Amino acid sequence: MHTLAEQILHYARRKPEELDRAAALRAVRELLEQLRAGHVRAAEPDPDSPLGWRVQSWVKEGILLGFRLGELVEVEAAPPWRFFDKSTYPLRPTRLEERVRLVPGGTAVRDGAYLAPGVILMPPSYVNVGAYVDEGALIDSHVLVGSCAQIGRRVHLSAGVQIGGVIEPAGALPVIVEEEAFIGAQAAILEGTIVRRRAVIAPGVILTGSTPVYDLVQERIWRAENGRPLIIPEGAVVVPGVRSVSARGTLAREMGIGLYAPIIIKYRDAGTDARLALESAIRESGS
Repeated sequence: MHTLAEQILHYARRKPEELDRAAALRAVRELLEQLRAGHVRAAEPDPDSPLGWRVQSWVKEGILLGFRLGELVEVEAAPPWRFFDKSTYPLRPTRLEERVRLVPGGTAVRDGAYLAPGVILMPPSYVNVGAYVDEGALIDSHVLVGSCAQIGRRVHLSAGVQIGGVIEPAGALPVIVEEEAFIGAQAAILEGTIVRRRAVIAPGVILTGSTPVYDLVQERIWRAENGRPLIIPEGAVVVPGVRSVSARGTLAREMGIGLYAPIIIKYRDAGTDARLALESAIRESGS
């Protein structure tokens, strides 16, 4: 077994009684180190892929192997607080030299997550194992960046945003938010959705694998189908909307009932960029 990927796959596919536990733990620790350094990723940009991304399923299998091998231990914390987690997944060691702004107040980053220089984490927020957060991204208060999520350069995740984690199945695409996208407060991006670069997701929008998105500009519907995830196109501005269900019966017509329906109301233009300029200036000034 010459590569880390081969080692991980070897141990991940063995029954517990067949495992060399010590060797498997060494492979998991090396994987976490490589993830932390950004040398390997759960998904990588790939211009030759129809989606523009390639899943590294062996990385996910390694993360799952770590959970199998880990034992429940007490995590060091300031008294009187006590926490208990898998021994294989401690908090991520972070150093000043990494140039990550980790603001005091309850933020936690699990080991095996990559934080690029210039990333800002406001408290409280949580970044899970396998996540990749690229340069200049802003993670605001009460944000979850789930397992293996890929967050691009200069992305803004506003307060309360939920970026879903996708570990299983190992071959499934994680949630991907490409560079310079803006995700508004309390929005949720789940189930392997891809948000293309410079898209704007308004506050409260929820995107999942079963959510159709109604594009009023191109007069089409974006949805996950034929094995492809939901993809929000580049520069799209998505807002919450309502779709009538009056055709479903008398009660729906009488009560004026509608279903939630995210809508692409426009594509990003100079006016949209101007409204986001203040947020960019704050980040660039280091405030």
